[in-house]
Parts: sequence; C-alpha cells; structure tokens
Amino acid sequence: MNAWNFQELKETPSQTGGPYVHIGLLPQQANIEVFEHNFNNQLVSEKTQGQRIRLEGQVFDGLGLPLRDVLLEIWQADANGVYPSQADTQGKSVDPNFLGWGRTGANFETGFWSFNTIKPGAVAGRKGTTQAPHIAVVVFARGINLGLHTRIYFDDEVEANANDPILNSIEWATRRQTLIAKRTEVDGEVVYRFDIRIQGEDETVFFDI
Repeated sequence: MNAWNFQELKETPSQTGGPYVHIGLLPQQANIEVFEHNFNNQLVSEKTQGQRIRLEGQVFDGLGLPLRDVLLEIWQADANGVYPSQADTQGKSVDPNFLGWGRTGANFETGFWSFNTIKPGAVAGRKGTTQAPHIAVVVFARGINLGLHTRIYFDDEVEANANDPILNSIEWATRRQTLIAKRTEVDGEVVYRFDIRIQGEDETVFFDI
C-alpha cells in the first residue's frame, strides 16, 4: 500500500458562493424549474404543533447595503425542544409534522428574506445545561468562501437567554445583542425581525463550526 505524503498535497482553490447562488440552490426563485420537490421557507403545516411565527430580516454588507443574492438555511428544534433527527438523543417525542429545516433566498429587489416556522422550545445542552430557544442559521453569498454560521435568539426569552451557555460564552453584552431577534406583531401575526451584518459596526457574531 502506498503511503500518502500529505505535506506534498496543495490546498484546493476556494470559490465564493455567488453571484448566482440562488440558481444552483433555489432555481425556482430564478424562474427555473429543475427539481420535482423544491426547498423553501415553509417549515410548518396545518398540523404542526407550537406557536407559529414569521422570521424575517435582511443581510447587510460592510457598507450597510442589503445583499440581494444571499441564501439562508435554518435548522431548529420543534416546539418541544426536539430536533427531527436521529442524532437527537433526548428521548422525547418529535413532532412528525414539523420539518425543522428550511432554505430561502433574499428578495431580488428589497433584500428581505423570511421563514414561516414555529418558535422552538428549549433544548438540552452539554453537561446538564439548557439552551434557550434558538434557531441555527447559515448564510451563503457572493464574496463568502465558507458559509457563515450564527444563531437567532428571541428578545421575549429574557430569563432563558440569561442562562444560555452559548450566549454567556460571548464576552461582551453588546455583542450578544447581535443574536437577538426583536418581536413585533403584524396583522395579528407574530413576527421576529433579525438582521445579519457581515462586517462593520454591530457585526453579527459568527461561530467557527
């Protein structure tokens, strides 16, 4: 058997996700019909348990301009704090009518993106800790070599947020605020606004995953 000398192997060139990231991952948004089943921003059905919410916002570059060719994916627990995955070992029943994962692109004209989902329950953390209700999100866009991973917490979960081990690992309180979505109500619908800032003042906290 030949032994590989990894020191002689060169790094593969990297490439950013744009400028046409939506064509490959969300072709329907570009009016291209390719897949029989398209991924979208709808994580719920009529039978899904929990409080329905709309999560929305914009992604801003270092100059404060909204990105319009950005793609986002989210991953979250259901209303009982259970992930729809075999990797979830909490032993609690999962909601069979909740997807837990969604993908969307920003509106080409406004840069706004949104997800229709439910507010997740608290989930178990490491070493007996409890994580506050949150949604994991990854951002792909032009000029970004690797997806940017962050989290979305909720401003009406003050006590849970104060005890969350991930939020508490962020040294500065002002930096923690970049992960907090703001609750509003629009025509009786619960809406959480969450803007992501790639660089500059109030840059969103991103995680090395």
